[in-house]
Amino acid sequence: MRDWSPVMGLPLWVWLFVLPSLIGVFCLIAGPRLERILRPVWRVLDGVYVASGAIAGFFMVMILSLIVLGMVARWTSVAVPGTTEFAGYAMAATSFFALCYALTRGAHIRVSIILNANDFLRRWLDVFAVFGAAVIATYFARYAVKANFFSEMLNDRTQGQDQIPEWLVSLFSLDFAAAIQGSTTLVYTPVWIPQLAMSIGTILLAIALWDTLYRMLVMGVNPIVSEAVE
Repeated sequence: MRDWSPVMGLPLWVWLFVLPSLIGVFCLIAGPRLERILRPVWRVLDGVYVASGAIAGFFMVMILSLIVLGMVARWTSVAVPGTTEFAGYAMAATSFFALCYALTRGAHIRVSIILNANDFLRRWLDVFAVFGAAVIATYFARYAVKANFFSEMLNDRTQGQDQIPEWLVSLFSLDFAAAIQGSTTLVYTPVWIPQLAMSIGTILLAIALWDTLYRMLVMGVNPIVSEAVE
């Protein structure tokens, strides 16, 4: 972890792993007494997870729209370049934005054969599993963000036929002055723009897993309940 630069005087791994673990210990010690304090925070986070799921649904509709557009373009012999690449970006965004929402709705595969042995194993193996998943997801999120920065630093561009307006690149770069000028010149898509979905999605997944761990330690039960499908 030599490349984990210090933030506010502490290595980044302390902020990402040690501090959340200490918060978990505090939740275990305080127990149900924290529930009333944390309820407003949990409501906000639940809203974030639902919003992330809605964004995933939007990109899923976009995949369908781009596929239909490509089919119509072939039937009418009209060139619409980049539909395949944009559909791929939308598919990646759908997958990553759906991670935290799917987790909180019990849609992820969970092997529970050992958990069903007794209540003690159910509680503590569940805690151990969620803690391990939170650490792994945090590690993944850190390197997803790092890949984003590297792609932007190297000015990595797509090798496909997809092009976007230059003002849109400025907007994603938070260069609002250049975006307002409205340069309509088409440029090849910087790879870091579709990679943003991966970074945001993995960050939200890590937050959802730490949040799930804290709820388990405070309330004593796993808040993840699979939705019944009729």
